[in-house]
Amino acid sequence: MINTRPFRLDVFAWATLLFAGPNIIEAQNYAPNPYTIVDGWAKMETGRAWGATSAVYPDIDGRHIWVGERCEANSCVGRDDLDSVLLFDPDGNLVRSFGAGMIVWPHGIHVDFDGNVWITDARGEGDKGHQVHKFSPEGELLMSLGTAGVAGDGSNEFNGPSDVLVAPNGDIFVVDGHGSGGNNRVVKFHSDGTFMKTWGQTGAEDGEFRDPHALAMDSQGRLFVGDRGNSRLQIFTQDGEHIATWTQFGRPSGLFIDVNDILYSADSESNATWGRNPGWKRGIRVGSAIDGFITAFIPDPEPDPDNAGTTAAEGVAVDAQGNVYGAEVGPRQLRKYVRR
Repeated sequence: MINTRPFRLDVFAWATLLFAGPNIIEAQNYAPNPYTIVDGWAKMETGRAWGATSAVYPDIDGRHIWVGERCEANSCVGRDDLDSVLLFDPDGNLVRSFGAGMIVWPHGIHVDFDGNVWITDARGEGDKGHQVHKFSPEGELLMSLGTAGVAGDGSNEFNGPSDVLVAPNGDIFVVDGHGSGGNNRVVKFHSDGTFMKTWGQTGAEDGEFRDPHALAMDSQGRLFVGDRGNSRLQIFTQDGEHIATWTQFGRPSGLFIDVNDILYSADSESNATWGRNPGWKRGIRVGSAIDGFITAFIPDPEPDPDNAGTTAAEGVAVDAQGNVYGAEVGPRQLRKYVRR
């Protein structure tokens, strides 16, 4: 099932767009933007600069914000003195950090229903990396999935795990294979870390992936996978049965679904110069996880994104007040967006 619907339209208008070709893309690029930027919201400790970040998620109360940050650069290699997992309060003050010397390349982040913080380490260096780590909110390492420093495709191996999600029953899902040449699969584990199953392979058919990059789950328990290399997202049951494929949310690098089943999709790569999803603009698309209609679009703040490197948010999250956070790799910052 391919769903390319734009924001909500009456039947006549939808039929017009359906046969209008490029106008469908225009609808996704020019939905209303009800948000404004709060620059400089997150404050690093004195003397520390921001590095690249693609990992952002609210804590269990929805007020504080967790971030995985790459040690003032785009990697934590050689920076064992810097924590890479950071917690900010509602005013943007740094209140806690941990992870120094433990993570090579923090990429994805998830906070489970007990408040534990899960981080994917999507690169390897020596005896570290290619793992998924579970930390307590205080920073105690509780579990690690994958074999440290080993890139593989076995039941306890990853090759660039991009994101992780814990379902309400405790089952763990990992999208494995950063970059289109990776494993291109979803791996499912029991809450105790026991391997359960895997699905997916390289390709563009239903249930196949190229660079599966993000995960989210709606109130029905459906698993949303950002299939970035194919410029689409796919929806599955928790057993891997394909439900739908949606293209209207752009080229998803990051996904987040709030308690109201509002879906946020961060597109950091659509770019005519690169030939990646040409015609689509980079930014954060907002819509319904239930019917797929787009309701808002936060455009890339970069004034000339087609002539720039990776810009816009790669990771996206929303707090309990509805504020949106974009984690940016190229600009090396965390942006906060509030409703006008």
